Amino acid sequence: MDGGSGMQKALEGVTILDFSHLLQGPFATQLLGDLGANVIKIERAGPGDLFRSMTFFAKWVGGSESPNFLAWNRNKRSIALNLKSPKVHDLIMEMAKKADVVVQNFRPGVFDRLGYGYDDFNAVNPRIVYCSGSGYGEDGPYVDRPGQDMLLQGLTGLASNTGRGDQLPVPAGAGLADQIGAMNMVYGILAALYWREKTGKGQKIEVNLLAGMLAHLAQEYVAVLNLGEDLERPKSGIGHPGIQAPFGIYETRDGHVSIAMSPFKTLYEALEAPQLAVYDDLETLFDKRDEVWEKVNEETRKFGTDDLLERLLAVDVWCAEVKDIRRAAEDPQVRHMGLITSYDHPKGGNVKVVAPAIRMSETPPSIDRPAPMIGEHGPEILAEFGVPQSEIDELMASGDMTIET
Repeated sequence: MDGGSGMQKALEGVTILDFSHLLQGPFATQLLGDLGANVIKIERAGPGDLFRSMTFFAKWVGGSESPNFLAWNRNKRSIALNLKSPKVHDLIMEMAKKADVVVQNFRPGVFDRLGYGYDDFNAVNPRIVYCSGSGYGEDGPYVDRPGQDMLLQGLTGLASNTGRGDQLPVPAGAGLADQIGAMNMVYGILAALYWREKTGKGQKIEVNLLAGMLAHLAQEYVAVLNLGEDLERPKSGIGHPGIQAPFGIYETRDGHVSIAMSPFKTLYEALEAPQLAVYDDLETLFDKRDEVWEKVNEETRKFGTDDLLERLLAVDVWCAEVKDIRRAAEDPQVRHMGLITSYDHPKGGNVKVVAPAIRMSETPPSIDRPAPMIGEHGPEILAEFGVPQSEIDELMASGDMTIET
């Protein structure tokens, strides 16, 4: 793990009651935990976070642990409680008096009905920052629909922008809607904490995947809504339905490269393909982009990947090799920056993970704790909030608090 530097963290002293599950909320609170926040992950008694039961490749890290859960839950401590229990409700409201932030991403209305809405927390702590995540907002015609990542990629236009025009729309190969939602949670929480420092007042933050995806497709929306054109996916490897050739992915003798913005003349001269000069006009490069892609692809296939990259980079053509995740993890720049690290997990073993993405000179983020086991830290967390051992024992005996064994 990255911990042990002894340096101060930017969010030390900030306590977060994290009721979130799956991806959006947990990624947000992990980012805050990397910066030193005291993240208390409040899971369901028994099964815990739903992501613990999901995995990729039908396999488990260390034979039992979900890579999905391990990816988004480091730097947290877990307590597993029965949120429907009146005793647990009273206990959490006592904890809320000393907390700074509440994060939850249940479907709209669910948490309010359990007695954990913003008004409930605000009543015991007016300084509380309450962040609520949903798929489609807190009300409206879609409020009861499932707000899952791929559904939002399809609904907002991302999937219809991706892939080749003569094939099905393609969702991105990562949970972009959820991860964008997580980033929106983080910037809302940090802004609210800053506001509280100035005014002493907490507030409610509402984040939803629909608004987040629209915001991150802003240039596509501005183009379509103002230029009177629709985005039609090209049938070739052109990488965006609104951009002219050569922007796209191309074949080499032994792989693929991406080629982005650069003067078209610079590209065809580097490829020693003067016949491509007939396309060197902005409108032609758009109107005949599939044809241009085919012609450029004929030329790139004459080169090995390393040779082509060297040739193009020498004249500042914007390009890069296209790699799968395993090869990308071994990329020399990734290694140089230490972007793949690991932590030791009691059941998962030595778990390789992606390191924090930002660097800070005075308060650097770090990985100080592995993803927790279900309820692993329940007794110590309650003791820190002044709960006597007799009450902790009673919660355990009644099943209102559980610990994975």
